[in-house]
Amino acid sequence: MSDGNSGLQLRTLLKKSGELELSLANVPTPEPADDEVVVRVEATPINPSDLGLLIGPADMSTAKESGSKDAPVVTAKMPDAAMRMMAARLDQSLPAGNEGAGVVIRTGSSDAAKALMGKTVSMIGGAMYTQYRTIKVRDVMELPEGTTPADGASWFVNPLTALGMTETMRRENHKALVHTAAASNLGQMLNKICIKDGIGLVNIVRSKEQADILHNIGAKYVVDSTAPTFMEDLTNALVETGATIAFDAIGGGKLASQILTAMEVAANKTAKEYSRYGSNVYKQVYIYGSLDNRPTELSRAFGLTWGVGGWLLTPFLQKIGPAEIGRLRQRVASELKTTFASHYTQVVSLQETLQLSNIAVYNKRSTGEKFLINPNKG
Repeated sequence: MSDGNSGLQLRTLLKKSGELELSLANVPTPEPADDEVVVRVEATPINPSDLGLLIGPADMSTAKESGSKDAPVVTAKMPDAAMRMMAARLDQSLPAGNEGAGVVIRTGSSDAAKALMGKTVSMIGGAMYTQYRTIKVRDVMELPEGTTPADGASWFVNPLTALGMTETMRRENHKALVHTAAASNLGQMLNKICIKDGIGLVNIVRSKEQADILHNIGAKYVVDSTAPTFMEDLTNALVETGATIAFDAIGGGKLASQILTAMEVAANKTAKEYSRYGSNVYKQVYIYGSLDNRPTELSRAFGLTWGVGGWLLTPFLQKIGPAEIGRLRQRVASELKTTFASHYTQVVSLQETLQLSNIAVYNKRSTGEKFLINPNKG
């Protein structure tokens, strides 16, 4: 184990030539300021939001491996259309990894920093795919006794996104919600929150295997978008739950439109009188992911009382403010091994993260294939 004065960090570089390069750099660990600590990173997940920065829309069928076993390098071609969107990051070597957990090995001089010495903590703030991370005390959370770094690695993005969904639902006066790609780690957390809090949740999945995952944790309403009876099944679940807000991880294609249409049909089934402008029940779909990169198609068969928008965790947290964020973080900390438990299929080192065979698996972003990086593995 090194002394932590320097360590390996995963870097992503998009060159003006249109080549994406992933590599490991040995970087010095900054000395902690008064209100900072140095954490030996032992667990950091690969989330879709991380892949957006790490790989993005690069054409991985063109990927090549070079370098050595200890210092692998992966290169791939970035399509021209994507290059235009990424002008701001050209020729800059960027660190990646939004969240993680590990053990505090050095601290600054403040009491708050010194109190964390030797503690297992979770962190948010980028550049987590690294062996040592110098970070402000306010961006770490001490993990409860008996919690490992792996238990606490996915403590922020998915848990707070799932809680953000139910909070948004309440703040915008809806009483139940719809979620797509619902068998993901995040989707499983959302089910546990809704069961615990007594909220109606309609889960949209794409296979029987995904439906089984959710039924096994107690989900009541699970509908399969590939079934011939999908629209009917969805409408029935909406009538029963009264859900009028949806969070969609798919983004492209017709699904957002189908959800709004089913919400309109459900609203009309319970309406007292007919209106040629459609129901006056407000229906909202928030797109928060892009598992499908195609355009979002809206076939407007759902009246005029609706909205489609984007939803992102960071602006939501800025809107609710520090006190509310603190309340949500506390809930996550106390339910890390239950509501907010994450399941990983593989733990890899930084070098193994750059093996093409591993990239091929985690870059598919499939439900049931979640990777955890331990930068200090081995």
